[in-house]
Amino acid sequence: MDLNKLTLFGLMKGQLGWLGRRQEVLAQNVANSDTPGYKPSDLKAFDFPDMVKRQQMDQGRGLSTTSPMHFAGTRAQTSPFAEVEDAAPYETSPNGNAVVLEEQMAKLGETQLQHRLTTELYRKHIGLIRIAIGKNQ
Repeated sequence: MDLNKLTLFGLMKGQLGWLGRRQEVLAQNVANSDTPGYKPSDLKAFDFPDMVKRQQMDQGRGLSTTSPMHFAGTRAQTSPFAEVEDAAPYETSPNGNAVVLEEQMAKLGETQLQHRLTTELYRKHIGLIRIAIGKNQ
């Protein structure tokens, strides 16, 4: 049984991917907190309609082959989530760095809380499926 074909599990998988990528972006912001001229970035919020549009667009995208000897494959994206740079930073240091560590730490905490919630929902739904098929052990 492929759980990714179930809408709820597909959404949770997408949410976990978004949260993991957001964690990377926020960690990069913290790592560059002393870099002159660095502007912090974040990910565009994860929402269902965008995910559906992206999946529909990705289905038709493949690599073209010029010979029958070539392998047909799919093009991989580096990240399916869009990064957004903060247009009006809260404060900027004299060297042009706009990273506010307190703000980044708050976002990291929020990301951790959302990750915990999503994994708990995943675990609960797996438990419900196990009960439904009679393998509650």
